Amino acid sequence: MAQRLAASAVKVSRSLASASQAHGQETATRTWKLMSFIVALPAVAVLMLNAFLKPSHEPPEFLPYEHLRIRNKPFPWGDGNHTLFHNSHMNPLPTGYEK
Repeated sequence: MAQRLAASAVKVSRSLASASQAHGQETATRTWKLMSFIVALPAVAVLMLNAFLKPSHEPPEFLPYEHLRIRNKPFPWGDGNHTLFHNSHMNPLPTGYEK
């Protein structure tokens, strides 16, 4: 009789453990879902506003360092002096910014 009680107690404790584990997983899922809606989405919205509403600025002062913008051979596109994704307002050439 004692063995039956012990066996049934083990079964009950296992079922309670699995139930509490399932409850823990549900709670963690709910927490991350709330965090993504309450924290992440507003943060993305604020960063988008910052990117679109921030006024554009002047390019940094050109400093002709010898170790930057070295051209050993021309690029295989265009005139050979502009990089593939060249932006004339922010990327200087070896001689300075384009006017």
